[in-house]
Amino acid sequence: MLEDNHADILGKACSGLGISPGRFPGAFLDSPDEVGLRAAAGSLGLAAGPLAAIARGEYLPDAGLVPDGLAMLTTPFGGMLVNSYVVWDGKSAAAFDTGSDCDGILDLVRERGLRLESVFITHAHGDHIYDLDRLLEKTGAKAWTGEAVAGAELFAPGRGFSLGSLKISTRLTRGHSPSGITYVVEGLSRRIAITGDALFAGSMGGGKVSYADALRTTRDEILSLPPDTLVCPGHGPMTTVGGELVHNPFFAVQVGR
Repeated sequence: MLEDNHADILGKACSGLGISPGRFPGAFLDSPDEVGLRAAAGSLGLAAGPLAAIARGEYLPDAGLVPDGLAMLTTPFGGMLVNSYVVWDGKSAAAFDTGSDCDGILDLVRERGLRLESVFITHAHGDHIYDLDRLLEKTGAKAWTGEAVAGAELFAPGRGFSLGSLKISTRLTRGHSPSGITYVVEGLSRRIAITGDALFAGSMGGGKVSYADALRTTRDEILSLPPDTLVCPGHGPMTTVGGELVHNPFFAVQVGR
């Protein structure tokens, strides 16, 4: 199930552009008039076809095979679900965000006999770091972040990390948060990008800091990756770069969809 429906997408675009949702009352209905929905999309710079497909319930991303060495864990937080991830090579493992409860991460590490060496934070919003203190206490791992988080060490985007034979590069994807980081992991059977709230299947986290920057950095730093890159978002299902370039209303418009 997608994280956002068509009304969520319209609301994020309206908020980012400073436009009242009242201009498009029919577009926000559960079953909107498609002509009105497409008109709203045009006014908001969204790709009309993909938005209409989401409104009709027709878009479900095809992420393909999840590579060995990657696991997604989902926990509830304030009426929504938030994703965290564990990546490993041999016995060396790293977590990406914690969600609301790190028990799933701890169980996975224990069951597979892994050693959690690092915790990488995509951004400092509470749903993504809620259980960081406990995870660090239980594992002795070191936490890394692109924006201030208690207990984690700051680093500048562009820094690289290693995990066993895997290479982790870091890209600044600000806009939803001041210094959000996307982590690109190479060395598994396919490239993965752990995006936090910069990019969702069919949507994005919204430009809480800067809508323009959220669009620009996601386009330049995530959607410039090869189309088969597996996108691991902070909410909702996994997807691919290629899929979002076709089906995401915020970004498909960039390629004329």
